[in-house]
Amino acid sequence: MPPIDAVSLTAELIRCPSVTPVEGGALVLLETLLSEAGFECTRVDRAGVSNLFARWGRRGANQTFGFNGHTDVVPVGDLAAWTVDPFGGEIRDGWLFGRGATDMKSGVAAFVAAAIDFVKTTPPSGAIILTITGDEEGDALDGTTALLDYMQQAGEAMSVCLVGEPTCPDTMGEMMKIGRRGSMTAFFTAKGVQGHSAYPHRAKNPLPALARLMDRLASHELDAGTDHFDASTLAITTIDTGNPANNVIPAVCKGTVNIRFNDTHSGESLSAWLHQEVAKVSEEMNVEIDVVIKVSGESFVTPPGELSAMISKAVTAVTGVVPVASTTGGTSDARFVKNHCPVVEFGLVGKTMHQVDERVEVAHIEQLKSIYARILSEYFQ
Repeated sequence: MPPIDAVSLTAELIRCPSVTPVEGGALVLLETLLSEAGFECTRVDRAGVSNLFARWGRRGANQTFGFNGHTDVVPVGDLAAWTVDPFGGEIRDGWLFGRGATDMKSGVAAFVAAAIDFVKTTPPSGAIILTITGDEEGDALDGTTALLDYMQQAGEAMSVCLVGEPTCPDTMGEMMKIGRRGSMTAFFTAKGVQGHSAYPHRAKNPLPALARLMDRLASHELDAGTDHFDASTLAITTIDTGNPANNVIPAVCKGTVNIRFNDTHSGESLSAWLHQEVAKVSEEMNVEIDVVIKVSGESFVTPPGELSAMISKAVTAVTGVVPVASTTGGTSDARFVKNHCPVVEFGLVGKTMHQVDERVEVAHIEQLKSIYARILSEYFQ
C-alpha cells in the first residue's frame, strides 16, 4: 500500500455530506481504508448516531495510543453565499475548501494517514486506537460517550489520547489544548401578573426582578483565574418578554446566561450559587423566579507532562513553532475522554471553522500528518 495522501483523503471526506447526525459515507470510507491496513474495525451505532472504533495491535497492550475525532459537520448555512460547492472538496490556490475542511475532517484524515503509514513501515509493539464519532457537532449524547461505553464493555482502553480538533488561532503550531473550561447554561423565568401599565399597582411586573437578577449575576466576579485557566466568565445571552404592547405589563419574562468556568468551580457549586441568587432576588422583589440549569461539561486539565511535551516536541520539529499549552475556547469531546485517560488536543488553524467557504491550507494538512507521525514514532520509541 503506497503512503496515504492526507490531502486527498480530506477531500474525499469533505465529499461525504455528513451533516450531524447523517453519516454521509464518511465512516464507511474510513472503515474500508483502515480495515485494508489491518485495523480491526467496529461500528458503534447508538440512537441513530454512527461511530467508528478501530484498533491496530493487541487489545490490552500496555502502550496504546488513542486518537479521537469526528466526521460530522455543521450545516452549510446560506448555500448561495458559498463560492464553491461546500461538499466538493475543491482545491484553489493552495487551499482546500468545503464544510469540515477545518473542523475537522482534515485532522481525522491526517491521523488516519499517519497511523496507516506508521503501522505499515514500523509496526509498534503496542496498539493504536481510533475513536471517530458522528455526533460531536450535535448533542454529543451518543458519539464519543457511546464509544467510551463500548470500550469499557469490550475491555478496550487507551493509555493516552490525542484529540485532533483545530487548536491554533492564527498560525500553524502555535497552540495545543491541555484542558477546557466547563460550560453551563441557566434559563430563568420570572413570573408576575399581567396588567395595564397605567395601573401598575394592579399587576406584578416580573421585569424589574429579572433585570435585578441579571445585573447581580453579571456584576459578580467569579474568580481571578488559576494556574492553567483564565478567569471564569458569565454572559447574559438573552432577556425576553415576547411583549409587543407598550401599555401592557407582561406576566412572564425570561432570561438566559452562559457560564464558562475554570477549575475553581464545578457545575454543582455554580448551580448552588445561582439558586442562592434567585432566592435572594425573589424574596427582595416578591416575584417568583424559576431556574433550569444545564451543565454541558466540567472543567478539566491534563497537567503539563510527558504527553504534552511529546506533542510540543513534534510540533516544533515540523513547524519551528513552540505551541502554547492553553485551556481557552469552547468545549470539545476531550471533556469525555479525560475520564478515561490523559488527553491533549492539537490540530490545525481554526479561523474558518463553521464559516461560509470553510477552508484549510493544503500545506497545513501535510504538516499535520507529519506532526502526528512524529508523535506516534516518539510514543512507541
